Amino acid sequence: MAVNARGTIGWFSPDPRAIIPLDDRFHIPHGLRRTLKKAPFEVTFDRAFPAVIRECASHRKEGTWISRQILASYSRLHKLGHAHSVEVWANGELVGGLYGVHIGAVFFGESMFHRATDASKVALVTLVERLRQRSFVMLDTQWQTPHLQQFGTREIPRAEYLEILERAVAFPCEF
Repeated sequence: MAVNARGTIGWFSPDPRAIIPLDDRFHIPHGLRRTLKKAPFEVTFDRAFPAVIRECASHRKEGTWISRQILASYSRLHKLGHAHSVEVWANGELVGGLYGVHIGAVFFGESMFHRATDASKVALVTLVERLRQRSFVMLDTQWQTPHLQQFGTREIPRAEYLEILERAVAFPCEF
């Protein structure tokens, strides 16, 4: 999503579109595997959605697309059961997380943040595990970044994306 100069919300649809495979192509970097085994974090779902989205907005170096209007809209989606958060805690403090929207068997990742090393990565790995357990078809990341690329993110043409999307949103999954 994006907010233009007139304050209206537009939908962003890049071509190609980046997704994280939920099959065996999802890759957990070796160093992160060690972090996950040490388990210095507690991970929860939907416990602190407003805090996660606020942290995502405030931790963007280049500014944020998460305006007050976007924050309010996603918070409403969360109350309706369509937007979800993954929270990563250390010693009772929120140190990382991500949020996105769930429609059918697709999770649309919107933004993530971290205040502790690897905290956002732990959130992502935990999200992928949850989506796999619940038979989700796709994790949409919109575009590929070096951060996401290490997990096996791949880009697909918009036409292929739309075909997968059409089938996946019709498949019921519980987050």
